[in-house]
Amino acid sequence: MSQTLVREIAKLIDHSLLHPTLTDAELRDGCELARRYDVASVCIKPYAVRMAAELLAGSDVLVGTVIGFPHGNSTIDVKVAETEQACRDGAVEIDMVVNIGKVLGNDWDYVQAEIQAVKDACTQHGAILKVIFENDYLPDDAYKIRLCDICTAVKAEFVKTSTGYGFVKGPDGTYSYEGATEHDLRLMLDHVGPGIQVKAAGGVRTLDGLLRVKAMGVTRLGASATATIMEDAYRRFGVVGADTPTKPVQESKGY
Repeated sequence: MSQTLVREIAKLIDHSLLHPTLTDAELRDGCELARRYDVASVCIKPYAVRMAAELLAGSDVLVGTVIGFPHGNSTIDVKVAETEQACRDGAVEIDMVVNIGKVLGNDWDYVQAEIQAVKDACTQHGAILKVIFENDYLPDDAYKIRLCDICTAVKAEFVKTSTGYGFVKGPDGTYSYEGATEHDLRLMLDHVGPGIQVKAAGGVRTLDGLLRVKAMGVTRLGASATATIMEDAYRRFGVVGADTPTKPVQESKGY
């Protein structure tokens, strides 16, 4: 039973390899870490998708990447082209940032057309789509609910809270970030249609945090603290774990 639970925990994790400063060597180490812990996927920088696919071949760890990341400002055609290139390189999961300005401007026809276009490209290539709302930028729950409705209509596989990089500038010039709050996760879980899953990203860095969102019904978690979470799970549930990676550089970089 404990072994089953630990595997469930691992398969909730999309190991995040998106920090701008990660080098190719660190990205390779991150893929090896993901394979060692047998997580659900790596979410890696777009140019490294082909490398990740080669490193993870033969494992159960899927390859994902990001589109329009982190600000969502690319044109629809560019987002589609990014998606198609990522899929050709070996990605089977696509995390796309919506056009946040269009959301805040209530241009819902554009937002739905954009998500639909990327979804169509994913479907054509056998990939799944996760739509990132970047909730820190959305001042009212109505925006998040409308996005849930659109993603349900488009049949995106996941809705996702955040990029992990949505820092909001305050009146004093300092930046703050919340990421995956309990309020937003409950809101999204309550407003997506049947079959649409919810991914938490940003701010969940411990086993207890993962277990809390899992109990709520969240089925994926974007995390850079994968080794910390998994080693804690092995200890707590009495399961023999993976060897601790020699270079867990990405543990301190990312969400």
